[in-house]
Amino acid sequence: MVAVAILAAGRGTRMKSDLPKVLHRLGGKTLVEWVLGSVSAVDVDRRLVIVGYRSELIKQAFAQRDDGNTLEFVEQLEQLGTGHAVQQLLSPLADFQGDLLILNGDVPLLRPQTLKQLLQTHREHQNAATILTAQLPNPKGYGRVFCDDQNVVQQIVEDRDCTASQRQNCRINAGVYCFRWAD
Repeated sequence: MVAVAILAAGRGTRMKSDLPKVLHRLGGKTLVEWVLGSVSAVDVDRRLVIVGYRSELIKQAFAQRDDGNTLEFVEQLEQLGTGHAVQQLLSPLADFQGDLLILNGDVPLLRPQTLKQLLQTHREHQNAATILTAQLPNPKGYGRVFCDDQNVVQQIVEDRDCTASQRQNCRINAGVYCFRWAD
């Protein structure tokens, strides 16, 4: 079984707008619509959207969709970061066993094939957790991912918390995760 959780609770203060970040448009669609489109390559049993800031607008936007896929909304009443957002899934996924894909709601250029490959790699290696990373020539503003010689993640450090030497690392957190989820 596969569940997908889309993180859509944040305000997106850097966008200098009252509109939730995931509802900003790119190429005629909202950012989160692009993310949902990426999910199409994966056979998904449950789709959850974690909402918070101005959640009523996000729910309205999805009420107008008619693609045959049911969305479950999970409220994050206080926006206390990504880890806290994921904690909100504990209750709705209490009886779920399978793989949980977690995607930031603002990654519109994520290709469906990339998600499919991430899930396949996660399963082939029987990982407890798999994180999608990317190498950027200029990673300023992105969290850096540090791995050991076996490519096992040792730590993720947000850009603002990086030391000068850590900023030399160009491997970034792409905001897409896969976890083996068991009750």
